[in-house]
Amino acid sequence: MPQAGRRKKTPKTVIAFASTEDAMAIDAAAAEHGLPGRLIPVPSEIDAGCGFAWAADESAGAELLRRVDELGLSYESVHEVMMY
Repeated sequence: MPQAGRRKKTPKTVIAFASTEDAMAIDAAAAEHGLPGRLIPVPSEIDAGCGFAWAADESAGAELLRRVDELGLSYESVHEVMMY
C-alpha cells in the first residue's frame, strides 16, 4: 500500500555543462529571461565536466532548449532523467 505524502520521481530535462562558468551563465540568464528550472548538482546518472546541471520539468524541456540556444548559452549535453 502506498504511503500518503510520498514523493514520486518525475521526468526532468537535465542540461549538463563542461564548466562552472557555463552553469552560472544559465543561472543568470534564467533570472533575467525567466527560463524554467533550477541549478542542481549533477545527478549520478550523468557524467559531466563540472558539478552543476540545470533541471526543468520534461514538459518545459523543448522550450527551455530553444531559449538556451537563442541566448547562445553553452552546454555539454542534454538528458532525460527521472528525479524527485
